[in-house]
Amino acid sequence: MNRTFARATLGSAALLSLLSLAGCQQEPDAAAPARPAPLVGVVTLEAQPYTLTSQLPGRTSAYRIAEVRPQVGGIVQKRLFAEGGEVKAGQQLYQIDPATYQATLKSAEASVLSSRALAERYKLLVNERAVSRQQYDEARAAQLQAEAALDKAQIDLRYTKVLAPIGGRIGRSAVTEGALVSSGQSEALAVIQQLDPIYVDVTQPATELLRLRRELAAGQLEKVGDNAARATLTLPDGSAYAHAGRLEFSEVSVDPGTGSVTLRAVFPNPEQQLLPGMFVQAQLQTGSKSAAILAPQQGVMRNPKGEAVAMVVNAENKVEPRVLKAERTAGSFWLVSEGLAPGDRLITEGLQFIQPGVEVQVKPAGNVPALSAAPAGAPAAGR
Repeated sequence: MNRTFARATLGSAALLSLLSLAGCQQEPDAAAPARPAPLVGVVTLEAQPYTLTSQLPGRTSAYRIAEVRPQVGGIVQKRLFAEGGEVKAGQQLYQIDPATYQATLKSAEASVLSSRALAERYKLLVNERAVSRQQYDEARAAQLQAEAALDKAQIDLRYTKVLAPIGGRIGRSAVTEGALVSSGQSEALAVIQQLDPIYVDVTQPATELLRLRRELAAGQLEKVGDNAARATLTLPDGSAYAHAGRLEFSEVSVDPGTGSVTLRAVFPNPEQQLLPGMFVQAQLQTGSKSAAILAPQQGVMRNPKGEAVAMVVNAENKVEPRVLKAERTAGSFWLVSEGLAPGDRLITEGLQFIQPGVEVQVKPAGNVPALSAAPAGAPAAGR
């Protein structure tokens, strides 16, 4: 009996000791200090002037193209140019056998002499009424026909020398010595292309063109002045083309198949680095903003709806979400037209530790370049 009572007394004492120990351990937790506010890196946004450029795909084409074809028929005697070389306007390219045309020319000259002498004789006799007026008129007409035949014979003989209609680079020859050619044949003897200057045809979506015109009309964009027609190129290997070009014109209609408008620019090509048919990227200046907001890409995200979203620190040092209208990229920045204003503190560091409404501590962000380093006028991609 005494042993049972002793065991119960010891169990109760042990239970009380455990409860007392648990109470002692809970008291320090209840008195623990609050967790400090998370530290985030921010960028203070500023308005700055920015020139908008559009990067558009393009293809080069020759400034002028001439297909050399014979104007008279005959056997090709000589080829007088080097394939792939430069030729000048008026330079002789081929020599067609002139023998038959020289003979025709001599016959025409003889006919002119005979008809002219007869017409002059009848002119004297018609005044003396020795011949009729009709006979004189027929003799005069025969003289004119003979002179016309002489002119044609001279032209045909001149055409036996096939000349370059324009200056430029000539391609391969389609014929060799001994080949028979004919007037008006469909196949060209050779093709000459003028490559300096050279055209670059680029395509711009009609929606983009309408948006730019609408923003210019509304005053959201300003014209860039005399440089509005300036264009630059990026070559297929990614290098920049050394010479700037100018915009010549744009098509007056939209391609129904692609919904785009063709713009044509002309570029100097003294080194002939650009060849016809080459694909390039053209940068065209489209307008400027006097007070643009450029937000670092590190601070812009996308929500499930696909909208651009940013986190800013408000005046109470609390996180505030913003839905943005980000038009295009400019290097490592977004060009923002709605949702952010000058003076906003955009969070770019520590985004994984915060949520809307949380109070934070701020420091200057170290993961983005200064806004002054934003590439004003850099090639921009569309939305």
